[in-house]
Amino acid sequence: MKYLGFGFTKNKREWKAIPHEKSIHEFEQKRMKLTKQNWSVSLEERMEKINQVIRGWSNSFRCAWMYKKNMRKLDSKLRRRIRAIIWKQWKSIRKKEESLVRLGCPRDKAHSFVCARQGYVHCAVTLLNKYIRNIHLKKKGLLSMEEYFDMVSVRFMNTHV
Repeated sequence: MKYLGFGFTKNKREWKAIPHEKSIHEFEQKRMKLTKQNWSVSLEERMEKINQVIRGWSNSFRCAWMYKKNMRKLDSKLRRRIRAIIWKQWKSIRKKEESLVRLGCPRDKAHSFVCARQGYVHCAVTLLNKYIRNIHLKKKGLLSMEEYFDMVSVRFMNTHV
C-alpha cells in the first residue's frame, strides 16, 4: 500500500511508516539523472544539486522508519557514481596519474591503473574507492545520506514527542 510516498510495515505490535519502493525508485532515478557522465557541469554544481535532492528526500521522509542497510546502499551507489565522474573529468593519462599520486597511490601502481583500459565505473569500484575516500567527498561538499537522514529524523522526533 502506498500513501503520500509512504509504505507501511508491521513490526511486532505496531505499524511503522517506511518510504515506499516507488519513492526509493524515484530517488534513484533522480540520482541517475544528476550523475550522468555526459552532463557537462562542474563537480561543485553537481554536488550542490545532489545535496538538494538528498535534503528534500530526507526531509520528506524524516518521520519514517528507514533500514540502515538501504541508506548505506543508496549512499554507496551515489558515491560510486561520483567517483566515476571524477575519473572521467581527469581525462588524460597524465592528469589521472598525477591525481592518484597526490591521493597517496605509488607512482608505478598509478601508472598501471591508469593504463588498464577499464571502464569508469569499474575503476570507481576497484581503484578510486581506495584513494578517493568518503572523507574526500565530504570535504568537497557531498552530504552523506545516512548521516543527514539521522540528523533530520532525530530532530523531528525530539520536537514531536
